Amino acid sequence: MSEAQFKTHGELIRSRQPGHGMTGELFGRQDVFETDVDVFFHKHWILVGVTADVPEPGDVSTVDIGKASIIIVRDDDENIRTYRNVCRHRGARLKEAGKSTVGMLVCPYHQWTYDLDGSLRHATHMGKDFDPTCRSLIPVHTRIVGTHIFVCLGENPPKDIAKLEETMAPRFAPYDLKNTKIAFEQEIIENGNWKLVMENNRECYHCQATHPELTASFLPEDFGFCPENLGEESLRALEDYKVRNAACQASWEQDGFVSANVEWLDEDAVTQFRTQQLVIAGNGESQTISTKVASTRLFGNLQRRDLGDTHLWTHNSWTHVMSDHAVISYIIPLAPDKTLVRSKWLVHADAVEGVDYNISDLTEVWVATNNQDKHLVEITHEGTQDPAYSPGMFSPFTETYVDQFSRWYAARLSAHGI
Repeated sequence: MSEAQFKTHGELIRSRQPGHGMTGELFGRQDVFETDVDVFFHKHWILVGVTADVPEPGDVSTVDIGKASIIIVRDDDENIRTYRNVCRHRGARLKEAGKSTVGMLVCPYHQWTYDLDGSLRHATHMGKDFDPTCRSLIPVHTRIVGTHIFVCLGENPPKDIAKLEETMAPRFAPYDLKNTKIAFEQEIIENGNWKLVMENNRECYHCQATHPELTASFLPEDFGFCPENLGEESLRALEDYKVRNAACQASWEQDGFVSANVEWLDEDAVTQFRTQQLVIAGNGESQTISTKVASTRLFGNLQRRDLGDTHLWTHNSWTHVMSDHAVISYIIPLAPDKTLVRSKWLVHADAVEGVDYNISDLTEVWVATNNQDKHLVEITHEGTQDPAYSPGMFSPFTETYVDQFSRWYAARLSAHGI
């Protein structure tokens, strides 16, 4: 590319035509990718795990995020702590990515040893003037909301995480999500840019044709439609949807469940999120092929099975919480054309596999959906890198949240001087 043709990251996003997709360079260029990781994954709050990742004292979960790496650990007092995965001696990684169990955190290089509270407990041959209290592990800003572990690697974490916390805490409370276990985990590497992964998650225009398992439990009207030229049958379905949705929302609210939609998405939001309690189709119980619960051991002390789907979006995650199980997914960019999608299926901590649930019924919808989405992201990434690609127009009925994501992305870059 000649110097005359080269556009900066900021110029590329500011040149986006309103209501249209992003240019292919925003998905494919290495410099754009590196800036994205720095701004959106180091300076914003991101989801990096769930409390069930570290169920017992000494349990560790290590997560790499670009060049950074963090250690999530449950300490001896049952508190969850997070640290930078950097020895305070000469910088060696303390733990490789993944899960383990430790008594203390020991650097494999020179055996500097840290307590689970981050304090340096042992460092040989450092002399009498060495002060170990100055060499504790570096803590990471952390908020736990329900079971979700959010971190911010920046020095000045956005304050509006409080809005997400205030909104979601009462919604998650009846499910007692800290008293859960991971029944199944899945990791997928999608050969596509992280923004395409999130754009795909922000619309269901594609769902009817590509997600037969997922749409068994979805009411299509929830995800936007063109109201023009609706036939008699479609109009009746729309009225039935309105009646059913209103009845479910009223019933949930009467039983003390907070179900009103909340959106904190636009350009003035920093910690972007959206939540909604969606009505489930069919039997109305859970996101399964049968639309009945996959686990007969419900969360917390719940008695109702028909609580729909408490849905949460952030800019790197999506969550579905039903009465019997939850599916929580988050992404980590690996390269301009590679994104890690990590998903966890949670059930009640006392649920017994083979008695209360079986893995197939629990996972078949979202295992299939994740694999289908992988393919969609990959063919889209490939197409955006084709010389013939020109960003097309978003549907004003079914892709409004994709357009909004693009606007938010541009606003956050601008706020960081890009």
